[in-house]
Amino acid sequence: FRLSQTMWQRVAYAVRCSTSFTPCRLLCSQQQQQPVKLSIEGHVGRITLNRPASMNAIEASMPSLLESLVAEANDNPSVKVLVLQGAGGNFCSGYDLKLYAEAPRGSQPGSQLMPWDPYEDYQFMRRATQHYMSLWRSLKPVLARIEGSCIGGGSDMALLCDVTIATDDAKIGYPPARLWGCPTTAMWAHRLGLEQAKRLLLTGDVISGRRAAQIGLVGESVPTEQIDEAERRFTDRLAGVPVNQLFFQKLMLNSVVEAAGLANTQRLATLLDGMSRHTPEGVQFQRRCEEVGFKQAVQERDRN
Repeated sequence: FRLSQTMWQRVAYAVRCSTSFTPCRLLCSQQQQQPVKLSIEGHVGRITLNRPASMNAIEASMPSLLESLVAEANDNPSVKVLVLQGAGGNFCSGYDLKLYAEAPRGSQPGSQLMPWDPYEDYQFMRRATQHYMSLWRSLKPVLARIEGSCIGGGSDMALLCDVTIATDDAKIGYPPARLWGCPTTAMWAHRLGLEQAKRLLLTGDVISGRRAAQIGLVGESVPTEQIDEAERRFTDRLAGVPVNQLFFQKLMLNSVVEAAGLANTQRLATLLDGMSRHTPEGVQFQRRCEEVGFKQAVQERDRN
C-alpha cells in the first residue's frame, strides 16, 4: 500500500524523536510526541495542539503539521466539522519564547543578527501564516474550543476558525503587540471593528473568555464544566446538514472578508511583525529574554 503525505510526515517526525527506531516505538512516538494530533469521532475531526508541558506553545513543526491534518480531515468523507483544541487545559500560549527568544540572536528563525534581512523573515513568517490559513481555507467548518491561555500566535489560529467557544475564564489576547509582534493573520478588526481592535492591540491587554464573548471576539463563552456540552450542541447541529451545504455557506461568508482586503492586510502584518522583532526595543527585549528568561522579560514588558 502507499502512505499518504500526511502519514509520511508522521513517520518522519516519529523517527526524529526516537533514539531507537522500532515499530512499537514509532506508534508510541506518533501518539505521544506528535505536537499536533487528529482523531476522528463520528462526524467530528478533532485536531489537538499537543505540547501541554509548554501550554501548547508553537514550535517549528506545528504549523505545517496543522495544515496537513486539516487536509486529512477534509479528505475524510465521514467528517463534517473540525474542532481545534489544546491539550492539558490550555489552547495555545503563542510561540515558544524559550525556543525563539531565549536562544542567542541569530540561532533561531525570527530573531536575526543585525542588520537583519526582511526578506528572510518574511519567508519564515509568511509560511507559518499560510499554514494557519488552512483553518480558514478548510472546506469544512472549524470550531475553536478555547480553554486556558489563547495568547499571541494561539489567537492567530483561533480567530481564523469559523466558530469559537471559550470558557468564561479563558485568557485571550495579543500581548506581543506591546513589543515583539504583530498578528500576522490580521483577523482582529474583522471580528471586532476598529475601536475594540485598537483598544486590545494598542495595549496588548488580555481579556477573559466572558469579556471576549461580550465584545464579539468569540461567539460564546460558558463555564468550564459546560464546554463539552456547548461543543456537542453545535457539532451535533451540523450532523444532519449535507457537507456541500456547509461548504456553500462558509465560502460565501469568507468571501466578504476576503473582498475587504484580508490578503493585503496579512501581507502588511507579516512585514510589520518582522520589523517589530528587529527594532532597537525588539533587540533589547530578546537580549533580556536571553539574560533572565522569557517569563521575567515578558513580565517586565507587560508591566505598565
